[in-house]
Amino acid sequence: MQEIQFNDSLVIIPTYNEVDNIGQLLREVMNVEFTVDVLVIDDASSDGTAEVVRALMNEFEDRITLMERPKKMGLGTAYIAGFKWALSRHYSYIFEMDADFSHRPEELVKLYNTCHVNEFDVAIGSRYKKGIRVVNWPFSRIVLSLGASWYVRLITGMPVSDPTAGFMCYRRRVLSHLKLDDIKFIGYAFQIEMKFRAYQTGFRMMEVPIVFFDRERGVSKLSKGIIKEAIFGVIKMKFDSLFGKLNER
Repeated sequence: MQEIQFNDSLVIIPTYNEVDNIGQLLREVMNVEFTVDVLVIDDASSDGTAEVVRALMNEFEDRITLMERPKKMGLGTAYIAGFKWALSRHYSYIFEMDADFSHRPEELVKLYNTCHVNEFDVAIGSRYKKGIRVVNWPFSRIVLSLGASWYVRLITGMPVSDPTAGFMCYRRRVLSHLKLDDIKFIGYAFQIEMKFRAYQTGFRMMEVPIVFFDRERGVSKLSKGIIKEAIFGVIKMKFDSLFGKLNER
């Protein structure tokens, strides 16, 4: 009997009202240089995002899965649900990717090679490694992002130039080791917390320069509440790490 071959890589894409982007994005991800599966986690989009995904599930049989949630529950909880789904299956490399084309599908291979070939535990698609690699952001947004990155490095001591990056690859052993149910943050601070926990645990991380594009279609999900969570959450996260409350097992 012929042995069944499984794809070893899963790309997790959270969505909320991304009907203008998700169809083309999934087609491009399906055609990257290495074979991946995709898990789309949709938070009750009202614009038909889930319907587009379901149509493509029929076209790319067994490679696209849709997880539908009853309401908007936050980026962090979507990724945690996706990580648990991946760990319950055979995947060795688990990716995070935005649905708005700010992360280009063709650059997934850089993250994959960093973990699979070079054997790093975490690959970070970095906007600020080897210069500022951002397209179509206003100057004020770049300053805000760079300031946030500087602030996170100052507080945490984590040697990562783009700690809020959301284009990632984790080897399975990282997500298996971290206590996913203890992740506190649900907004962009989630990205900081995941990197910090991996860093504190001693996993090997590598930043990979990518080009980041501002979304052309759809609406940004950034809010004042998300920014506030990041500002004050980083301080608490560092405080907890000093007293052994982070990554306790």
